[in-house]
Amino acid sequence: MKLRSFLFLLPAVLMCGCANYRWTSSVPQEIRTVAVPEFQNQSRLAELGPVTTQYTLREFQREGTFSIRRSGDSSIEVQGVIKKVEFKPVAYARGYGMRAGEYRCFATLEASLIDKDKGKVLLNNRSYTAETTISVQNDLLTAQRNAVPRLAAEFARQIVDDALNYPYGK
Repeated sequence: MKLRSFLFLLPAVLMCGCANYRWTSSVPQEIRTVAVPEFQNQSRLAELGPVTTQYTLREFQREGTFSIRRSGDSSIEVQGVIKKVEFKPVAYARGYGMRAGEYRCFATLEASLIDKDKGKVLLNNRSYTAETTISVQNDLLTAQRNAVPRLAAEFARQIVDDALNYPYGK
């Protein structure tokens, strides 16, 4: 008898732990449209601005809460500026003296999240960092170019996470 009542109460107790869980997004329905104009690139790494914009749009699309619109038709707009990219050597190639064979790449981006319907800046120049390692075989420029998509993907994940987790209604 005790076992039977225990088995009956167990699911009820377990369900109480899920009382605050939401199956839908916390982003209000009326602001689920987003625009991402091309990020400005003040770094020396070519193409990082447009590629980061593309990856951010892709990440919003993959996540699915926001629908992508043009700048004039959206409720939320993400504006960003890539501030700098630094390459720091971490390993040196044997037989080439002081030539680095591997670099750690650090990039900094500042982004703002703007509620265009209310004319309010939700996140103002929030700083994001991304990093990756590049291996230099023969050509440093090619290795730097290969870092662009990895840095852009990391920026995109962070920006979309902040857009989803912002306390819009509070």
